[in-house]
Order: sequence, then C-alpha cells, then structure tokens
Amino acid sequence: MTTMPEPGSAEDIANAALFLVSDEAAYVNGAVLPVDGACTAY
Repeated sequence: MTTMPEPGSAEDIANAALFLVSDEAAYVNGAVLPVDGACTAY
C-alpha cells in the first residue's frame, strides 16, 4: 500500500467543490468524486 505524500487540506475540498459548480462540470451527473489523494485507487 502506498501512503499519501501529504494530508489533504480544506483547499483541496474547496477546489473540488468549485469544479463541480463550474461550467467545466456541466456534464457530470450522479458521480462520486473522491478527494483523497488517490487513496481509494488502491
């Protein structure tokens, strides 16, 4: 198992939230967006 290089921050969560409310995510629907430094990828 690989450890995360650094703990997440409130800014990481805020950036994900900003993406979801932006026009860039207009076609995203019903998705789970993990913000965990790829920890769930393993």
